[in-house]
Amino acid sequence: MIVLNTRTPLDPADEELLGPNAPIGPLRFLASLGSVPTPLMGLPDLADSLGVGAIYLKNEGERLGLGSFKALGGAYAVERLASQPGMVFTCATDGNHGKAVAYGARLVGARSVVFVHRGVSQPRIDAIAELGAEIVRVDGNYDDSVAEAARVSDERGWTVVSDTAWPGYERIPGLVMQGYTVIVKEAQDALPELPTHVFIQAGVGGLAAAVAGHFAHRPTFVVVEPARAACLFESARAGRLITIDPQPPTVMAMLECYRPSLSAWRVLSHLADAFMTVDEDEAAEAVKSLAPISASESGAAGLAGLMQAARDPRIREQLSIDRSSRVFLIVSERSAPPGSPLGTGNKVAGPVDTG
Repeated sequence: MIVLNTRTPLDPADEELLGPNAPIGPLRFLASLGSVPTPLMGLPDLADSLGVGAIYLKNEGERLGLGSFKALGGAYAVERLASQPGMVFTCATDGNHGKAVAYGARLVGARSVVFVHRGVSQPRIDAIAELGAEIVRVDGNYDDSVAEAARVSDERGWTVVSDTAWPGYERIPGLVMQGYTVIVKEAQDALPELPTHVFIQAGVGGLAAAVAGHFAHRPTFVVVEPARAACLFESARAGRLITIDPQPPTVMAMLECYRPSLSAWRVLSHLADAFMTVDEDEAAEAVKSLAPISASESGAAGLAGLMQAARDPRIREQLSIDRSSRVFLIVSERSAPPGSPLGTGNKVAGPVDTG
């Protein structure tokens, strides 16, 4: 399903947050760790099969050894916030953001406490704990764990490093989104030509908002969500930020969120051209289409959106997709083999020629 959106000018504060200077701090942080850019790959065969000119894929499964793009946001925010000894950093997580916050806390010698809901798998919990975090289990969904982390942290004077924003709490999620803009900066430095279209998966929307806000040339931008957790899609259809009712669990577990981030919604409501949903089988097909690149269903959801759009004549026309289109995608998370907390996924020999 798809709902079209009319672009409007971005708020000046959000323009400044995600504009040209946004990656400066995160890039300095990454340089201090000896980090190198993640691979950018061209997928010419897949592009030809979908009737587009080129597909460029940024593989964030390689980021800092943590398996996902989340390493850019949570760890950077902790580093920016660590101002005194004895600080305790907390967050709620589906898995990846908790790893990022725990990793950042370990880097600065701080304590971390991560709240996980009942849907988080044991291997993901183990991966967070291996980075030194204390785990608090919450009997509820992701949104329940966000509320509980905020409540407990307020009582105890801990610092919440959330990747979702709400009224009165936007500065720290803003730092997280600034971390994500590194993906666009690295891609722009490596791309042979700028994309005409971008399909980005979303949970609460932080990654999608960061990418939309930092691409200065404003390509056609499409937000992709699981049909079972389409809080941004439904907000776009309603014309305002809304909370949706919980649905059956989705295989795209890292995107299973029922209320958008306030700041992410504000950006995407201005800059997205369309919001669309993908089904479980479409996500599974996208994972297979990327082999041997390692991607989870959550990580491949953007591609699932492109595949749906490219095969539907009506959507192709709505989004002006044709043989000259150049599409930018992100694998936001690698696959994690059963029993492996961090997961290594399938080995990739190296970047594909993007020319």
